[in-house]
Amino acid sequence: GKSRRYFFYSLILDSRGICESDMRKVPMTIGGAEKLRAELNELKTVKRPAIIQAIAEAREHGDLRENAEYHAAREQQSFCEGRIKEIEGKLADSEIIDVTTIAESGKVIFGSTVTLLNLESDATVRYQIVGEDEADVKAGKISVASPIARAIMGKEEGDVVVVKAPSGDIEYEVDQVEHL
Repeated sequence: GKSRRYFFYSLILDSRGICESDMRKVPMTIGGAEKLRAELNELKTVKRPAIIQAIAEAREHGDLRENAEYHAAREQQSFCEGRIKEIEGKLADSEIIDVTTIAESGKVIFGSTVTLLNLESDATVRYQIVGEDEADVKAGKISVASPIARAIMGKEEGDVVVVKAPSGDIEYEVDQVEHL
């Protein structure tokens, strides 16, 4: 018989036999999860059947080697199935946090909406701290991994933070923390 080789990866199992990497959940807001679920539903119920139909129609045109419609539809199918797997994976690996169910303490946590006062210009900015996939600066949503979010996480109303920006250090005061 064929000799079997066993590769042991340095996976640390906890007392329940669960691999440590299984434990690392990615935080996500309820809004972010709903958006992903909506896209997943659209892909599975609308796009996937349409692509299957396009492949079937293209097949009827005969020779598949020189059939551009067939190859385009297969490529769309590959992209669609890849995106479905990607979204399912993101949802499976996420910990959905509903910040509205957490009592406000004036402390900046994941999901909270924070109003910051620029101490130099007196201008205010307002951001919600969201998961990396949900970030959209124009919509006022910044990634939990962004420099601003990292600087303000765990801080409280009235605290002053220094954010390292490409244009230099910016001092902000945490003006208001809301759980919206």
